[in-house]
Amino acid sequence: MAQHNETGKQGEDEAVRYLQQQGYEILERNYRHQHAEIDLIAQKGKLIIFAEVKTRTGTRFGNPEEFVNSTKARLVMKAAEHYIFAKDWQHDVRFDIVAVTVLPDEVNIKHIEDAFY
Repeated sequence: MAQHNETGKQGEDEAVRYLQQQGYEILERNYRHQHAEIDLIAQKGKLIIFAEVKTRTGTRFGNPEEFVNSTKARLVMKAAEHYIFAKDWQHDVRFDIVAVTVLPDEVNIKHIEDAFY
């Protein structure tokens, strides 16, 4: 597996642990609909979050969350719409970014709620 794929998987694993510690139940990982993918779908009470996880090994080129562009946000929202209808979800939804920075001796996680609409 390529290094960037391993880093991405590590970031997703860290994001899952973080969200679970915050009381979220992970419903799906890497949910796909057509060309769109949602990294994590999690639920807490009557709220579902659709989370884009961005992982970087440093901040030299910017923070991880800065790499979520409008095209990616639109794709996540499109896949989320499909998921909502498929599950007949009738409650609140939110779109978040979980930014993970993996450093040699620590992992930093920044959870950005309502990152895009």
